[in-house]
Amino acid sequence: MSRVWKQGLLSLPGIGLSALPKLACPVCWPAYAGLLSSLGLGFLISAAYLLPLTIVFLTLALVALAFRAKRRRGLGPFLIGLIAAMSVLLGKFVWESNATIYGGVAMLVVASVWNAWPRGERLAQPPVLGAKKV
Repeated sequence: MSRVWKQGLLSLPGIGLSALPKLACPVCWPAYAGLLSSLGLGFLISAAYLLPLTIVFLTLALVALAFRAKRRRGLGPFLIGLIAAMSVLLGKFVWESNATIYGGVAMLVVASVWNAWPRGERLAQPPVLGAKKV
């Protein structure tokens, strides 16, 4: 697996955590409790930890998008990821809007795929006659 695809995988925890509901769904509680308890992280089930964890994982995703951005696709994927992260945070913790959350998650996925997509090699240009080499 190439290094670029491995760096793209760093955004997956942020995408996954941002897709989780705000722990308000009573049907989801047993699933969360079972999953987190099996990992030894049962204390994270409280809502007090959800905002900080979401911020940490979205920041990790943004760092992965910004790391060596000039070598890959420039700052475009990072800027889309930044807008996506803000959409997820606002939609989840301020506005409580599922459309905003899912739109932000979709934008983060697009930014991650765009960032990890391999660049095509540029064709070598033939030298211009009479031009000086620098």
